[in-house]
Amino acid sequence: MSTPKFRVAICGGGVGGLTLAVALSRYPDIVVDVYEAAQSFYEVGAGIGIWPRAFKVLRKLGHNIEQQLLQRCGYQLTEEYVPGIKYRKSDQPAGIQLFELMTKGDLMRFHRADFHGVLLSHLPPSCTTHNGKRLKSYIQPFKHRSRNSPITLIFTDGSTATCDVLIGADGIKSVVRSCMMRELAECMDPGERQSVLSCINPVWSGVTAHRTLIPAEKLRARCPDHRVLGGEMTQYLGKDAFFLAYTVSLGKYINIAGFTLQPDLLDTVYEADGRFPRRSFDGKANSEWVGELTAKQFVEPFKDFEKDAKLLLECVDRGTLWAVHTVKTLPSTNFGRVALLGDAAHAMLPFQGAGAGMSIEDAYLLATVLGNKATTLDTVPRALAIYDKLRRPFSSDVALRSRFNGQLCAFQTDVPLHQLGNTITKNWEWAWLTELDDALKEAVMLVENSSINIS
Repeated sequence: MSTPKFRVAICGGGVGGLTLAVALSRYPDIVVDVYEAAQSFYEVGAGIGIWPRAFKVLRKLGHNIEQQLLQRCGYQLTEEYVPGIKYRKSDQPAGIQLFELMTKGDLMRFHRADFHGVLLSHLPPSCTTHNGKRLKSYIQPFKHRSRNSPITLIFTDGSTATCDVLIGADGIKSVVRSCMMRELAECMDPGERQSVLSCINPVWSGVTAHRTLIPAEKLRARCPDHRVLGGEMTQYLGKDAFFLAYTVSLGKYINIAGFTLQPDLLDTVYEADGRFPRRSFDGKANSEWVGELTAKQFVEPFKDFEKDAKLLLECVDRGTLWAVHTVKTLPSTNFGRVALLGDAAHAMLPFQGAGAGMSIEDAYLLATVLGNKATTLDTVPRALAIYDKLRRPFSSDVALRSRFNGQLCAFQTDVPLHQLGNTITKNWEWAWLTELDDALKEAVMLVENSSINIS
């Protein structure tokens, strides 16, 4: 193997980090190290959903990856419009169906460990994985004579490593983001520093999530012909609270994801203004992000919903409460030879199921600019700035769209009920009617023509 043009360190082995590692494998002159804090890459717990726009990106990683992913989600690819979620107005004794969301192609749903397993099996020899490596900080040289010197990574176990390019794919509590915002603040005027520093920590969005699984047999014993048992994804809407129910594990269980939304905090969730500190979460979980709920506590926000909803809620034994946090809109997702992707860059509300897909898109575009033959160690900062130019505005727009979806479902807007379906569809259809390809073409053009100003 010839001398590599640079070494990339990816901190975080989640969806975005592993997608980036696989995407970079197309470029044999780039050496990759993936550092994961957990002892295993095979995460457990919640599944992930990927809309057609992001799945088209995954298909670019190769036919084998595409086929293995399709085998694990059980879907056939289609370009036809298919029924998605049914929406009901449920905060009244007799609920009514409002509309059914139709999407061009399916939402592909995966068990997280299955998804990770496919990507891990396609990592090349030029990529080395490291488990049990939680980043503490990094040091990026800036002096003129040493500006291309290696970046030093410092881990919590006391060990160190070096790289030429550092990518923070380390999630909403990103250490890379924390260090980068401090670096960036040092270059700012004193009056702007606090705004930048306020982006370090995630903020509570004003949303709490109620999550649980119930055995399908338990609901079947109460109501054999319940709509959810027939495979319908149903969203039960109410003022300031709603929940989604659908079958998982081939119909063995029913997943319930409920939400409560506090309008005052939701309206300001992405404002990067350090002068006005936001209220922290201080509910059931005692300022922690996750807590346990009894059955009574779980159903409380939905206690006045229609009978169809109550039949589901009566099957709940216990659940968990999640304080949903997000990342403020960042002033930049790159600095020098360091960049952020996925939740580290733009953790958003879950109301469009876009988080995993956004990480995949970030990763592929990032690999495209880094792997281009015109990108050298000297021009890495420009390549990362191109990535930021093309991805940050788009991800910020999706974050706002996701927030708006939640507000629509919680009846916190002025949109009348008869326009709700059309409004939600128009707000969401980017996920199945648009593609990343135009941004990829622009990225290549900007990388290969250094005379174009990207500021």
